[in-house]
Amino acid sequence: MQSDSEEKLNRVEELKTKLFSKNFQMKIEHRDNFTHLEKKDVPDSWNDESQSHPFGGKFFTQTSVFKRFFIFSISFFLLAVAYASYTFFIGGNTVSNDNIEISVLGNAFTAGGEDLPLTIGIINKNSLPLDLVDLVIEYPKSSSLDLSQETERLRESLGTIPAGGFRNENVKIVLFGEQGSIRPIKISLEYRVEGSNAIFVKEKTHQVSINSTPIDLSFDAPTTMSPNQDITLNVKATLNSTKTANNILVKVDYPVGFQFNSSNPKPSLGNNIWNLGDLASGAERNITIQGRMVDVFDGEEKTFRVWSGLQSETDKSAIQVVFNSLGHTVLINKPFIEAKLYVNGDYQREYSVDSKGKMTGEIRWANNLDTKINDLEIRAHITGNALNKSSILPQLGFYNSLTDEIVWDKNSRDVFAEVNPGDSGVVTFSLSPASLFSGSSGMLIDPSINIEVSISGKQELSGYSTKDLENSESKLIRIISDVGLVTKVLYYSGGFTNTGPIPPKVGQETTYTVVWSVSNTSNNVSKGVVSATLPSWVLFLGNAKPSTEDVTYNSFTREITWDIGSISKGTGITGGTKEVSFQIGLSPSLSQVGTAPVLINEAVLTGQDDFAKVNVRVSKPALSTSLNNDPGFPNFGERVVE
Repeated sequence: MQSDSEEKLNRVEELKTKLFSKNFQMKIEHRDNFTHLEKKDVPDSWNDESQSHPFGGKFFTQTSVFKRFFIFSISFFLLAVAYASYTFFIGGNTVSNDNIEISVLGNAFTAGGEDLPLTIGIINKNSLPLDLVDLVIEYPKSSSLDLSQETERLRESLGTIPAGGFRNENVKIVLFGEQGSIRPIKISLEYRVEGSNAIFVKEKTHQVSINSTPIDLSFDAPTTMSPNQDITLNVKATLNSTKTANNILVKVDYPVGFQFNSSNPKPSLGNNIWNLGDLASGAERNITIQGRMVDVFDGEEKTFRVWSGLQSETDKSAIQVVFNSLGHTVLINKPFIEAKLYVNGDYQREYSVDSKGKMTGEIRWANNLDTKINDLEIRAHITGNALNKSSILPQLGFYNSLTDEIVWDKNSRDVFAEVNPGDSGVVTFSLSPASLFSGSSGMLIDPSINIEVSISGKQELSGYSTKDLENSESKLIRIISDVGLVTKVLYYSGGFTNTGPIPPKVGQETTYTVVWSVSNTSNNVSKGVVSATLPSWVLFLGNAKPSTEDVTYNSFTREITWDIGSISKGTGITGGTKEVSFQIGLSPSLSQVGTAPVLINEAVLTGQDDFAKVNVRVSKPALSTSLNNDPGFPNFGERVVE
C-alpha cells in the first residue's frame, strides 16, 4: 500500500507526462457543464483600440487617473507658492511702503534766498523695523524747475526706525526763483529690511511758493515797436535779502535782431554782462542799454531776458546760482507811416564810404494805413564832422543850412497834401564828405556823417478830429581813411650805394634801391601789409633799411613782403613817415637790349580801417628801369645796351 507522499508524487509525474505529450488536448469546462476541446487562433492584426495593448482599455483608465493626480499636485504647488509670496511680501511679517508715512511741517511760502526751516516726520507702521535708513532731500539749486540739473542734495542717516516707531528731523534749505513760482522739494526715505540686501525707497514731493526774491528785477522797455528802430532798455536790480550778497552778476540775453550800441554803466564782459559787486540789503543798481532792432519783420515777437545771481568761481562770465530772472517781450509792428533811408542803393544801419566819393540818399516812404494821411512831411537832419554842407543837393526839397535839414512837404511835393491808403514814393538827395585834412583845421578824427530821417502826417478820424502820426530812423556813415602808398626805384639817391653800369649792360649786374612809403589820414589802420613780386631776371639782395622793419622774401614765390602792422592816423601827414628801402639786382640778357625791363611788379597795400570797420586796399603799378623819381638819372639811362 502506497503512502500519501508516494501517491502525490505519482500524480505529479503523470501530469508532467501529459503536459509534454504531443497528443495532449486541454479539457475546458463551461458553466453549461458541457466539456469540449477549444482551439484558439492567433489573429493577424488588432481589430479595435481595446486590442492594441495586452491590457486593453484598462491600462488607459489607470493612466487617466495618474494624469488627474499630477495636475492636482501642480495646482496645489502653485497655490502654495502664491500663498507663501503673499505671506512674505504682504502678510503681517513683511514691510510695505504703504505703511510708511512721511509728513512735512513748514511754511508753504518763503522768501527767495532766505532760510526755510522744515520738520520732516517719519512713521513706521510696519510690524518689522526699517534698517539703515537715510533721509534724502533734493531741491533746485537755482531758479530752474529742472531737478535733473543744478540740484542741491541733503542726506541724513537715521539708523533704524523700529516697528511702530517715528522720527522727526529738522532741516533748513534755501530756495531761489521768480516771485510767484513754485519750487519742488523731493523727499526720499531709503531703507533696508532684515534678510534682504535690496534698498527700498519711499518718496514724497513738497512744494513751496516763492513770495519774494533776494534780488528784485524790473525791465522798463516798450512793448511794441517798428522794425529798424532804436530801443532803450532800463534794467533795475534791488537786493531784498537781509544779508549782504557778494559777487552779483546781471546778464541780459538779447533776441536775434537786436544790435547793441552802448550801455551805462559799460558791461563788465562782452556786451551783456555786468558785475554789480557786493550788494548790501536794500541796495539798488540801474543799467541802461541802447540798441536797435534790425532785420526784423512785422508780427515777430522778440524776447529779452535778464538774469541775476552769484558769479561762478570758475567762470567769471557765468552765473553759478540764479537768484531771479525776468523776461520782456516786444512785438514788432509795421509802422503806420514809414520812411526808409537807402545810401548808395543799400539799406543797412551803418555805412562806410570813400572820402572822395559822392553819396546818394534815397528815402522810400509809404502809407501803411487803410485811411488817408494829410500834410505828409519828410525831414532829413544831416550832421557830422565830415559833412560838406555846400555839397548837399536835394531834389524837389529845400535844404536849410541853418538847421542842417532837408524838408519835403506839400509846398515842394503836391502829392504830400493828401496821401491815399497804400500810396508810396521816393525822395532823393546827394552829398559829398568834407576833406579829411585841412591846414587850418588839422586832421578829422573819426570822420562821420549822421542822417536822421523823420516822417509825419495827420490821420483823419471820425468827424473832424485828426491824429498825429510820426516815425523816424537814423543812419551812421563812416568815412574811410585815406591810406596812401608811394613806390619808387632809385640809383643815385636813397639809403644804399648802388653799383653797376647805367644804362644797364648785358652780362653785368646793376643794383637799384626800391623805396616803399605809406601815409594815413584820419583813422587808425591795423594789419597793414605791402607786398610785390620780382621778375625772374631780378634778384633780391637781402638788404633792407631800417633794420627794425619786418621785410621778408620768399624765394619760391619771389614775393617781397613788408609787414607794417599798425598805421596810425596822421602817419606821413601830421606824424612821422613810415618807409622802408631794399636793394635788388638786374643782370640783363641779349633779349632785353633796347628795352626798359621791369624791376618790380605791382605793389599792393592791404589793411583794416578800425573806425570804418572795412578793409582797405591800395595798389601801385610795376616799376621799370625808368627812374623818373631819381633827380640824377640821365636821359636814356633806362634802356639795356650790349
